[in-house]
Amino acid sequence: MVLSERLADRALILAPAGRIDMTTSDQFRERLLPLVDDCIKKGWAVILDFSAVEYISSAGLRVLMLAAKQARTSGQTVAVAALQPVVLEIFQISRFDKMLPCYPGVSEALESLAPPA
Repeated sequence: MVLSERLADRALILAPAGRIDMTTSDQFRERLLPLVDDCIKKGWAVILDFSAVEYISSAGLRVLMLAAKQARTSGQTVAVAALQPVVLEIFQISRFDKMLPCYPGVSEALESLAPPA
């Protein structure tokens, strides 16, 4: 799993690629949670661009739950965008689409969470 990042307006866009499962979820957590903490301090939203995520297991969903809880505690948001059909189905079955804001694309997430000043 690869995790790239870029800044847009008042949001950090993180783009994991590959599979987020038992073998990669620890690495994902170790990268994601400090970035969420940094964004909380800056008042930025975190948008996860899942366009290149092929699969996510329960271990990966747990990392997302931790990140969302961490952000929510401070009044910030972690959102997911551009879910591939298989990953979207996993989100729907596990009801994670009700726990995290999900957007069809990154531009829609940015428009909603970090509109230009």
